[in-house]
Amino acid sequence: MGQGRHSVNKADVLLQVQGLNAWYGSAHILFNLGLQVGRGEVVALMGRNGAGKSTTLKSIMGLLSRKQGQVMFMGQDISRSQPYQIARLGLGYVPEDRRVFSDLTVTENLETGRQAERFWPDGSPVPSWTPQDLYALFPNLGAMQNRLGGQMSGGEQQMLSVARTLMGNPSVVLLDEPSEGVAPIIVEQMGHMILALKQQGVSILLSEQNIHFAAWVSDRAYVLEKGQIRYSGSMDDLLANQEIRRDYLAL
Repeated sequence: MGQGRHSVNKADVLLQVQGLNAWYGSAHILFNLGLQVGRGEVVALMGRNGAGKSTTLKSIMGLLSRKQGQVMFMGQDISRSQPYQIARLGLGYVPEDRRVFSDLTVTENLETGRQAERFWPDGSPVPSWTPQDLYALFPNLGAMQNRLGGQMSGGEQQMLSVARTLMGNPSVVLLDEPSEGVAPIIVEQMGHMILALKQQGVSILLSEQNIHFAAWVSDRAYVLEKGQIRYSGSMDDLLANQEIRRDYLAL
């Protein structure tokens, strides 16, 4: 496996995955995955279609019934927790298929995600969000507060899905394919949003195929191939490693 030089201070690790295996029916998809995400870090989970990126995020979030391994979040073992319990602890999840409520307005969609304020282990507050904060972060949403979710474009729904997750005041966000199938202007807004969250201390684990987007926003990367990690290291080292990019990322 390719290795980079970047490591995370153990005290700053918010999300730690060890020995993760997952199945869809009898098909073994993930093989002994290990990864970690530190406070205020953006980590890209990269690989071709079918490499296991989305399955990894779903497994962490408790959405797969058949899995093995340990998932630690903010010092708690969430390996056997239900998705709603994991969300209440402050782990946010933005699925690739967005899942906005089509018959609710933008504002109503945001309200469905509202959770209480959270605090870091040292007692300082985790960034908290109001609809007004999110309309400032996503001006497009601010201009369509009363529009129904079903009347929005795919990119607008993607922004709404992210904003709704932020209403839960998460300390870590799992973001599945944020740049997939949306207009370049939306991709740019997504990138600025990720960097703004990072600046506030929020961590993001994003599944991504677009290496240019990942390189813009990410500190580190894991590269998956057939459910196994083939590279772990800094984004700079990945960009310099032509062999890894050719073998596992080139289409």
